[in-house]
Amino acid sequence: MISLKAFAKINLTLEVLSKRADGYHEIASVLQAISLADTLTFEPADTLEFQCDVEELRTPDNLVFKAARLLKETSGYKKGARISLAKMIPLAAGLGSGSTDAAATLVGLNKLWGLNLSIPKLLELAAKLGSDVPFFLYGGTALAQGRGEKLTPLPSTSETWLVLLKPPIEPAVNKTAQLYSRLNPSHFTPGQHTEKLVAHLKHGGNMESSFLYNVFDQVAFDFFPALSDYRTRFLESGARDIHLTGSGPTLFTLVPDKYRGEAILKHLKSKELEAYLVHTMKTES
Repeated sequence: MISLKAFAKINLTLEVLSKRADGYHEIASVLQAISLADTLTFEPADTLEFQCDVEELRTPDNLVFKAARLLKETSGYKKGARISLAKMIPLAAGLGSGSTDAAATLVGLNKLWGLNLSIPKLLELAAKLGSDVPFFLYGGTALAQGRGEKLTPLPSTSETWLVLLKPPIEPAVNKTAQLYSRLNPSHFTPGQHTEKLVAHLKHGGNMESSFLYNVFDQVAFDFFPALSDYRTRFLESGARDIHLTGSGPTLFTLVPDKYRGEAILKHLKSKELEAYLVHTMKTES
């Protein structure tokens, strides 16, 4: 049996540069892996079997199942696997919940089945599953370009603590596509925010709120009307600069140390809000 952690991500920057001819958007984003994680286990079996502790995810459309089928079809492997998924990462929250599970499935089954596929080959398969999936094969900190599938690993900063607030907002159908459809050329930028952060990281700089940027800050608060209220409640907990990850609705704040994060977390939980204290993850070597 093989057991793997599938880590969540936040976007330190997320810029949309233009609308592409294929309908996707050209982006520039710095992605950061964080310690919040799902757990996947893989065992030998004659056919593909999938179990999950979240009932609504037990479906052939789950990205774990899609990743397993894609790898099996591509490699020609004759047998299957019993895959179990224990969820911790909130769904449809801007944290890469499904994408990280898909990437872990490619890695886990590549080992279990003894396929020895190279990272470039796994990246090729990952890009077919979704724009965020390739990043999770790297983890750590990376620059994402194109529609998100072109990746450049970046130096990891020193461990940084942050608090996540997942507002109790009902997931929207095709949320990411809906948010992107609300963008127009006035939201597009040439990538200067991302370039500034990349240069900062390459010179050994630490993660700082002043470098963070998300194009969806301009549209997510209209799309999720209740989000402004939760941002206010986050500020009341002691958070300072508050940022959106992905297309939302999860909000996060950087904290100077674990102790400060625990104080904010305690306040949020006392208000019966879903919150997490996490830290950044470096690339596994």
